[in-house]
Amino acid sequence: MRKKIVAGNWKMNTTLQEGVALAEGLKAALEGKQVNCDVVVCTPFISVASVVKAVEGSVIGVGAEDCSAHTSGAYTGEVAANMVASTGAKYVILGHSERRQYHGENNEILVEKLNQALANGLTPIFCVGEVKEERENGTFKAVIEGQMEAMYTLSAEDFAKCVVAYEPVWAIGTGLTATSEQAQEVHAFIRASIAAKYNAEVADNTSILYGGSCKGSNAPELFAQPDIDGGLIGGAALKVDTFMPIIEAWK
Repeated sequence: MRKKIVAGNWKMNTTLQEGVALAEGLKAALEGKQVNCDVVVCTPFISVASVVKAVEGSVIGVGAEDCSAHTSGAYTGEVAANMVASTGAKYVILGHSERRQYHGENNEILVEKLNQALANGLTPIFCVGEVKEERENGTFKAVIEGQMEAMYTLSAEDFAKCVVAYEPVWAIGTGLTATSEQAQEVHAFIRASIAAKYNAEVADNTSILYGGSCKGSNAPELFAQPDIDGGLIGGAALKVDTFMPIIEAWK
């Protein structure tokens, strides 16, 4: 059975103190509750180690929002995967549309990042998704397939250690959300693509998350779709009272 996951991507939000307070608040809110999914928070680099400590003893997993394609060396400002892993974090978001758009990340770079993450025992949450123009002109499936090619350099064994996140770029932070039918169509397409590359077993065991203005009000409908295994949550993950209803959407 593939894992159900609700992961928060804090992006460039929260100071160290605010991040620790948010993590502690989430830990308190989850305490004693039956949780039917894996809960993950991916924080700015500056907070990762402190948040790992803050959520100790809880169900919350911690991740970084990126890692370097390099192992070590003269790369000022970069953070290596082994540095992320040394904090106790278990996850890393790779290929987020904002990294692709603002930092020019392409498949060549992302292959290196995937390899670095996996070599250091991190679970990559690998993001794919189309912009509005690609959705409207009907090329979105080809675009997503092209983005998946970075993951398809992995062996079946390594691919099985990854999570995929579908994030339609036109729905991130815009208030627009793919309908549950639109999201399900793409999730099913991604799963079929994985099956064609590897096999049905690998595809069936891959968790595919939806990201893009997912909130408590639409999470139950999205999560009811057969190929949607959870969410990669942006703005709604920045407050306990908006993140908890998404976690609780898994009955």
